[in-house]
Amino acid sequence: MKKMEDYVRAIPDFPSPGIIFRDVTSVLQDPDGLKLAIDSMIKLLDGVTFDLVAGTESRGFMFGMPIAYALGKAFVPVRKKGKLPLETITAKYDLEYGSAEIEIHKDAILPGQKVVLVDDLIATGGTLAATANLIEQLGGEVVKILLLMELAGLKGRDKLMGYDVQSVITYEGN
Repeated sequence: MKKMEDYVRAIPDFPSPGIIFRDVTSVLQDPDGLKLAIDSMIKLLDGVTFDLVAGTESRGFMFGMPIAYALGKAFVPVRKKGKLPLETITAKYDLEYGSAEIEIHKDAILPGQKVVLVDDLIATGGTLAATANLIEQLGGEVVKILLLMELAGLKGRDKLMGYDVQSVITYEGN
């Protein structure tokens, strides 16, 4: 039986020399890999009590939706600025070059709701920290941050101190 790591394609020198890009599309394109990814992430939720799943655009949608569906939970999309039609709150965060903004509907999370935050990858942690902040602004509690992959060398966990962060695969480099 293949391990989760066997489904992730490593692409050297992308987007720049010295970087190994961990390609999640190879997981999505393989039925066994996709099933193993979702099942592995769900297993990390054993014993976690929560009300809903929030996922960041766009790969957080790809993994968060099937997890929410399988566990009978609601799903809340966290989108890039300007993509949601109702009243939103916004968080700005830094990227390697520049900044970005994400939004969530003001009525997406009720005070006291327990939220699992899902994404495909943690690199520097900026997107996840901004998303956790939005959830908390609405009165929600982030009870777990769940990821398929982690690039430990980029120290994204440092921005998520105090949160329960788990990933299926951890790569020690960047």
